[in-house]
Parts: sequence; structure tokens; C-alpha cells
Amino acid sequence: MSRLEIYGRMVQSQIIIQMAKEKICLIINPISGTDSKKNIPEEVAAAFDQRKYDLFIRITGYPDHATEIARKAAKKNYKYVLVAGGDGTVNEVAKSLVHTNTTLGIIPSGSGNGLARELGIPLDTEKAIKIILREHTRTIDYGMANGHIFFCTCGFGFDAFISDRFAEGKKRGPLGYVRNILESVVDFRSEEYEITTDNGTITERAFILTCANASQYGNDAHIAPGASMDDGMMNVSILKPLNAIEVPQTTIQLFTNNIDKNSKMTSLITRNLLIKRSRAGMMHVDGEPVSTGNEIKVETIHKGLKVLAPDNGLRGKKRRESENIFNSLTRWFN
Repeated sequence: MSRLEIYGRMVQSQIIIQMAKEKICLIINPISGTDSKKNIPEEVAAAFDQRKYDLFIRITGYPDHATEIARKAAKKNYKYVLVAGGDGTVNEVAKSLVHTNTTLGIIPSGSGNGLARELGIPLDTEKAIKIILREHTRTIDYGMANGHIFFCTCGFGFDAFISDRFAEGKKRGPLGYVRNILESVVDFRSEEYEITTDNGTITERAFILTCANASQYGNDAHIAPGASMDDGMMNVSILKPLNAIEVPQTTIQLFTNNIDKNSKMTSLITRNLLIKRSRAGMMHVDGEPVSTGNEIKVETIHKGLKVLAPDNGLRGKKRRESENIFNSLTRWFN
């Protein structure tokens, strides 16, 4: 074999290897959440073997930009789309990847980090990247409310009211969330809802009405402790109106994963539901406020999104730890 032939084969082999490299897109929202993301591109680039992967880094510049980037990546059959941002950016990316061959990876960089917390993804960047590198994939459900996709919760009543205020507020994180709850509760008026599920119709006046694919809103505020992201069902949490004395204990129950112990909580499980109220108003989808009509159709779509996440082994331990905190705190209200 001549040297020219040997060289030609070497070049051909290199081309084949390059063609076989998987593509990864990293999407960064530089303004979401509370922490700087300037080191994330370097950390992700260092973590992946450049001989096996081509990494493309994209910075968002306007609303729904992440949706556009993720949609294009999915069409080009990228293996992973990683997102470093808050709940809004994660939702933008995730809804573009439903029912595609591209898997979502999350580097939590927001204030609430609802989906990341629910999936057990560490909030520390280095640890989150290690989860991604393990390449353990879960296929999870998602919900739709009048055509709006959500992965954790959509809600009406006080949680929609507080989401609208929280979106405008400057103080983020759990303390900011609690502060908004306590400051806003005096201004809120509950509504009556007609709720039709797979099992029939009920009418309730509710302080909170939440459709939960996940157990929490974010910030470890658990509104539906029994919810599962891969059971094909929607948990519906209906909290009846509270008086001022009941608000502190209910807030503790929310943040210690024990809201289902509240005597004013009704929980339903259904695949689909129809909600009717007297007038149009606000709802939230994964914490983002949306104006919608007086009738809301909520659907569960089973196994629609592939996401890189650890297994489910930590959930029971977390619930037990929360119960210990709950028992210590609520004794002061009994």
C-alpha cells in the first residue's frame, strides 16, 4: 500500500470519527435567577470529551429565544440540550423537546428551580454536571392548560395571584417567596370553581386550586406531596379559604412537604379535568402568570419528555426529613 493510500485512509477515518460525534447544545440565560453563570461554559466544556461530542453554546437575548434555539437543535437531532437558567428558561427549552429524540439536561441557575428540585438534580453546578455525565434518562409526563405546556404545576386562585406579584418582585428565593405570600394574602379574594374530573363534578370555593404533575411549585414549596411525574395522572390540590390564624401553619406545611395534612385540603387524582369559574382571569404555568378565560381544559400527556436525572431514591428520605421539621415547628400552633 502506497503512502498516499495510507494517508487517504487516515483522512477518511478521521472524517468518519468526526461525523460520529454527538452534538450537544448548552443554552444559557444570563439574567435569570440569582447566581452568575460566567463559569458554566468553561465547566461544561471541560466535562465533556471533545473527541466524542461537539458542544455548541448559545446565550439567550430575548423572551422565547431559548425555545427557538432548542427547537432547532431538536430538528438537527442533537443528543442533548442543556439549559442553565431559571424555571422560565427551563420551561422554554423543555416544551421544545417534547416528543423528540433530544434529551433535556438541567443546570439549575434560577431562584425556584422547581423541575430540577423535583427530579433530584443538585443545585450546585458541578454536581448537576456530574448528573448529566451519568446519562441516566427519565421520561416524564407533562401537562397542558388551554394549550400552555407545564411540567410541574399550573394553578388558579392565590398561587396565580402570587406568581403575578412574584414575577414583578425583585427579591427572589425562598425568603422572597414567603414574604410575597404573607404580604399578598390580605389582598386576595377566593373564587368558586366548578371542577370536572374523570370521576365527576364538584363545586368548591378555593383559596388555592393547583393542577400538579410534580409535587412542588419550586423553592421546595410542596403543594401535592403525592404527585408523580411519570404515572400519567394529574394531582389536583384544592385548599379551601383560610383565616389569618391558619396562614402561618399552612405556610409551614407547604415548605415541609406536609400540606396534605391540612384539614382544609382536598386532593383529587385524574388524567384530565375541566375548570370553570365566573370570569376570565390569571393562571400560572410553572410560575409564569398567564391571562386566560373562564374555562380551562387541563390534560396530562404521558411520557412526553426525556430528561437527564438521578433515580428516585432520595424522595422518601426527603419526606421523612421534612416531617421531622414539620413536627418541631407545628407544635407551637397546636
